[in-house]
Amino acid sequence: MTVTGQEITDYVERVRTALADLPPQVREELTEDLPEHLAEVAAEADGSLVDRLGTPEAYAAELRAAAGAGDPAAGRRALERRIATMLGRARARVDRVDARLGPLFGHDTAGEFLRLLRPAWWVARAYLVAMMLTALSTDGPLGLLPRLDGHAFVGLLVFAGLVCGSVWLGRRTPELRSWRRWALHASSAVLALFAIAAVANVDDQARSGYGYGYGYETTSVQNPYDQVQDVYVYDSEGRLVENARLFDQNGTPIRLGWPACDDPALPDVNPVQRGYPYCPQQAPFRPRPPAVAPLPPGSGVSPGGSPTATAPGVAPTATAPGNPVPTGSVPVASPSVSGPAGVPLPTATG
Repeated sequence: MTVTGQEITDYVERVRTALADLPPQVREELTEDLPEHLAEVAAEADGSLVDRLGTPEAYAAELRAAAGAGDPAAGRRALERRIATMLGRARARVDRVDARLGPLFGHDTAGEFLRLLRPAWWVARAYLVAMMLTALSTDGPLGLLPRLDGHAFVGLLVFAGLVCGSVWLGRRTPELRSWRRWALHASSAVLALFAIAAVANVDDQARSGYGYGYGYETTSVQNPYDQVQDVYVYDSEGRLVENARLFDQNGTPIRLGWPACDDPALPDVNPVQRGYPYCPQQAPFRPRPPAVAPLPPGSGVSPGGSPTATAPGVAPTATAPGNPVPTGSVPVASPSVSGPAGVPLPTATG
């Protein structure tokens, strides 16, 4: 028998009439969701509302007790009944969704298909537990193989033991009752969250590789350059070129090495965004100071620091303050150069 909307309306009105002696605010709180609740109860199974929930007056008494206006024991029973009703409605909704999704997997329900995947979950559960132990015992990043204290062989042995234990537990899961079953479900949820975090961590490590995610492509360089930590570029004059960029014949940036020093001037700049060298203070070759040509014999140094040349036997010309000598007006004798026979060959410029 199908419950009509009018029957639901009449049931609600009789419940509100039975609660007429309560304050209006309390009565409204108790009956606020009552029409929707009655509609869901009517849709779950056949039968009238009186057959399912009792008379409106009895239902109103349960609501009154749940509100603390009656016997405490009756209030607890009413609360337990309402919780059971809510769980029943939730289970009914899950069953409806399960039945709708079943044909997508070629089965009557999706649960039948998921039960076929239970052995795969048993193995995956053992793998996730092994990887969690790896994360707890190893400081480095996670890899694909479980490791205990950095040892892959030990990690694989532990993983094999965990597989056996997980299969044994999976076969006995239907026999678990009470808190043991809930503890197993809670541990499975923790492992699922760990799997999501581990995948995100591995993806982040892959994206933070040389150049990835910063607009650079990478060029793989094998021996003998796999141990290169820095690159120093010098120009034709032997001067260090900073912030240099290296490219291959296709225009792809070449990224070599990783900085072995900390640059306090660039604390927030990723090394792959810098040019070479990473550590200019560690350059293997430093520019040499310019060589100073030796002064010819008999030359002196002016008060301003510039050398002045005087011819042999000629007294230096003094320049009075305020009377500068125009450039080129006084010939300057260059140092004498001796010929093959020791005869001086004077040369003069002017």
